[in-house]
Amino acid sequence: MYFSKLLAPTLRETPAEAEVISHQLLVRAGFIRKSSSGVYTYLPLAQKVIAKISSIIREELDKAGCQELMLPIIQPAELWLESGRWNVYGKELFRLQDRHERDFCLGPTHEEIITDLVRAEVTSYRDLPLNLYQIQNKYRDERRPRFGLMRGREFIMKDAYSFDKDEEGLAQTYQQMYDVYQRIFTRCGLMFRAVEADSGAIGGSITHEFMVIADAGEAEIVYCPECDYAANIEIASCQPSRFVSDDNPIPGNLEKIKTPGKTTIEMVSDFLSVAKQELIKTVFYQADDEVIVALVRGDRTLNEIKLKRLHPCVDLEMASAEKIKEITGSEPGYVGPIGLDRDSVKVYADNEVKMMINAICGANERNYHFINVQPEKDFSVTMYGDLRSVEEDEPCPHCGAALIKRRGIEVGQVFKLGTKYSTALNAKYVDENGQENLLHMGCYGIGVSRTMASAVEQNFDRDGIIWPVAIAPFQVVIVPIDINNDRMWEVAKNIYNELKESGIEVVLDDRGERAGVKFKDADLIGYPLRVTIGKKLIEDGLIEIKSRKEKNGITIKPEEITVYIQSKLGNM
Repeated sequence: MYFSKLLAPTLRETPAEAEVISHQLLVRAGFIRKSSSGVYTYLPLAQKVIAKISSIIREELDKAGCQELMLPIIQPAELWLESGRWNVYGKELFRLQDRHERDFCLGPTHEEIITDLVRAEVTSYRDLPLNLYQIQNKYRDERRPRFGLMRGREFIMKDAYSFDKDEEGLAQTYQQMYDVYQRIFTRCGLMFRAVEADSGAIGGSITHEFMVIADAGEAEIVYCPECDYAANIEIASCQPSRFVSDDNPIPGNLEKIKTPGKTTIEMVSDFLSVAKQELIKTVFYQADDEVIVALVRGDRTLNEIKLKRLHPCVDLEMASAEKIKEITGSEPGYVGPIGLDRDSVKVYADNEVKMMINAICGANERNYHFINVQPEKDFSVTMYGDLRSVEEDEPCPHCGAALIKRRGIEVGQVFKLGTKYSTALNAKYVDENGQENLLHMGCYGIGVSRTMASAVEQNFDRDGIIWPVAIAPFQVVIVPIDINNDRMWEVAKNIYNELKESGIEVVLDDRGERAGVKFKDADLIGYPLRVTIGKKLIEDGLIEIKSRKEKNGITIKPEEITVYIQSKLGNM
């Protein structure tokens, strides 16, 4: 490809709305352009990267015996109503009607429609196991699309669905797909971890996320450096620990004290000269149609995912100040669990709260708090459980080593669905004995466009993108310093044709721009190798080859170029 023919409109300035590196560089390097909020056009460079990622995915899935198909993006509401997710999925579901006022949605995922297909076409144990996949656009009406391709309304996804006879078969398929994902992301040149995760709206019993380690990640993960434990912070198990303020704490008598204007954990802690670990943090939530209360120790972060596990609900958000005052008679900042009507307000508390002695909490009265609170005595709890987020250096729940916390970008997730959808949609098969049984399902997703963005988040410098060779849009760029110099141009064309004939993906920068402009564009776009044809050719008969990852290049004779580049690419 000649650069003059390539649609790669590079920019020198960073777009104002681009917050993360991948968004900035993919726009500046001419890979994507914004169409509307959360929706992007993929220009030729991006499309080549997407095609390479998709090819790796297809190769690995096909080797594992999966079969590719294509399901409709527009899905009838009847199937979602049958599965029970039409009302559960929430506002992220794009809903529409046809001219006959029949309800449909744009597919955010395809569990319903694939199950409907299989229940109609697969009837015998002889047809199992079965694993079907597609690579297709998906649609989710994100409340606030952001970070470019990281969180959009339209995105490219690979989704696969497996069907097995029983739990044992599903376990084997799940492990197979887990291993396939390890190979896919390794081949893409990514540094990643597979972590235990929450299944969310898709459901199921067991799930792992594949997280690319990157500072721009929206999710936090913890992992153990000594064993294979890793988990999304949303579900990472926490071991409760008791905080003791002195050697022999003796329970005191409940007492209400004045705390004028002290409305935060930090303010109360400083005012009373006590550690934040001695306070109880009380948070009121609107959980669908009811208000609930959650309690954690003052130094801990309440985990809403874990709270939803104890109190299942669709929508969970902070209760309004008006609702809190209606229930407690007090404004936020002075609220606590003492005196709450257990019959009307459910109270959920972290396991560490139960271990507290002489705790401090709001008194449900402006400017007042209680001290010497004994949780088991002074207020009622509906249910105790693990409600907090894990912290770095806490002990690993498997081996006890100190956990490491990092940010990550989810690029893939595997789910053990079990019989969740086959039960709802009555998807069965007939076994060897002529008996009907429910199909056991798994589902497996990869964010293809997000994988591209994640690769940029891990591979860049101040000059631009540094693509892993396996997914780079082109492997080599040839930069003749002066296209009007006959010898430079002739050697550049010869090398270009020779590399193309050898199967190497190459761009020849044939523009009449200054060398500095060409070099900047080459670095910005991120070709793994750059061949420079300049003064050294005229003076010494040599050309320069430089890896995008390395500061300095080497010089060789033009006739050695193809063998050298083939060897270099094979080792990158």
